[in-house]
Amino acid sequence: MKHSSIFTLLCALVCGTLTGCRSGNGSVWDENRTAGNYKGNARSLWGKEEISNDDFFTVSNDEDFIGLKDEDLRIQIADGAIPQPKHSPGEVGSRLPGIEGFHSPAGAESSIFKTVYFGLDDHILRGKEHTATIEKIADYMKSHSDVYVFVAGHCDERGPESYNLSLGARRANYVRSLLVQKGVDPERIHTVSYGKERPADLGHTQEAWNKNRRSEFRIYKKS
Repeated sequence: MKHSSIFTLLCALVCGTLTGCRSGNGSVWDENRTAGNYKGNARSLWGKEEISNDDFFTVSNDEDFIGLKDEDLRIQIADGAIPQPKHSPGEVGSRLPGIEGFHSPAGAESSIFKTVYFGLDDHILRGKEHTATIEKIADYMKSHSDVYVFVAGHCDERGPESYNLSLGARRANYVRSLLVQKGVDPERIHTVSYGKERPADLGHTQEAWNKNRRSEFRIYKKS
């Protein structure tokens, strides 16, 4: 009987651990406006798909990968998060086109709206070059009130799709928060997460992964 009770207790603990990340009503937290809100071939932050237990047991065996729990992701974005614009581009009342109406920076703008890169499982920008890029973008947007921007968050190929969509959103939101802190109107900055769906480099090496952990910019000039 004693062994049976211990076995029952262990089973209960394991079941509680595996289901602890799910919300009581079965819904998935969706604080951020993401790709699913815009026209184009993008995916939402998590959509209606939760991160299953199987996802976390079948991720890459790379020792560097850290699978964060749902609650970790909620806390890191919710704390101090800046509210998203009232209207998504392309929606009625927005007066802006959908994301397909925004374009990649060209000409002089390409030297301002440079792609910024992140470390593994990180949504914080490190390095003076990235700080300088954010400064230039903020200065440009403050002196060009007709410019609107999409910040797109991307990840490397490792890890579950749902996790990477969330991490991409965190990266895009972090860049957005930096620009707002530097005086850019938050209503002119939109975010989208593509997760690992749009790699800049199709390779499966560390060099390729470094290139794919990024945030890119698409801009629109309102006439």
